[in-house]
This record gives sequence, structure tokens and C-alpha cells, in this order.
Amino acid sequence: MVRDEGIPPCMIYIDKDGRWYYEGAEIIRREIVLHFYRHMELNSRGRIIINWKGQRCYVDVEDTPFVVQRTARVVEEGWRQPRYVIYLNDGTMEELAPESLRVGKDNVLYCRVKKGRFPARFSRPAYYQICEFIEEQEGAFFLPFKGKKHEIRIKDA
Repeated sequence: MVRDEGIPPCMIYIDKDGRWYYEGAEIIRREIVLHFYRHMELNSRGRIIINWKGQRCYVDVEDTPFVVQRTARVVEEGWRQPRYVIYLNDGTMEELAPESLRVGKDNVLYCRVKKGRFPARFSRPAYYQICEFIEEQEGAFFLPFKGKKHEIRIKDA
């Protein structure tokens, strides 16, 4: 494995569905994976780094470290506009940033999460859930949100 900025590999791999592996064996202890998520950062080259107690190593990622597992349209009393909530594979939920939506290779939907710091891939069920609210206009696709139409752009290949 190639070193990145002098940082050694963790020997950890995250597959496109958000499953974590150490030296080829799936990490099944949820608390360990959650610990890694809490200490994860993205370096200037876009590489996932685990930084814990001054020790840093990089993680190999097939696609993105975060996967949107579920989406929900929330209409709250007193609010004129609905909002969209996404549920991530690290057990957290947050409001979707619709301006960050992008379509990538193989028509996979992506967004930015964790205050825009990380990319996230939509799982197939989450993709179908958000598609219920996407509108098409003259060949372009939009997600209406807070009185605006946010275009869903195509990522550069």
C-alpha cells in the first residue's frame, strides 16, 4: 500500500455499502466502527484519516465513508416548508443540504454530510425515498426546498 503524506495505512477498508473491514475481516463490533467515525477526518487530498491520540493512519474507501440509509420528508407544525432528514450509517441523522446533491457514476446519488466535510452515498432505499420528491423540468432534476428548486447536478466523471 502507498503511504499518503507519510501517514501509514490502517489496514482498514470501507466498502461502498459502508461496511468496515480490518485486514479483510468485517468489523462487526458496532462500538469500534463508531469510535473510528468519531475520530475520522478528511485530509487535503480527500483521503480518509483516522486520528486518535496523536496516531494517524489512512483508510481505504471503495466509495464514501458515509452511506445515507434512509431519508424522510418532515413537515412540522408552524413551518410552511418541509425539510428533508437523512439517516446515516453511523447512527446519526441530519438535515439534508439539498445544494450538495449530485449524481455520480452508475446514477448513484451523493450529498455532503457532517457540515459539508464528507461525501455520502445514498443507498438504494434512501434514493427511492428522496426520488418521491424530486421534480423534473426540461430535462433537469430539482429538489424543492424552502421555496427554492435545488438542481441535482451530474458529477464530473
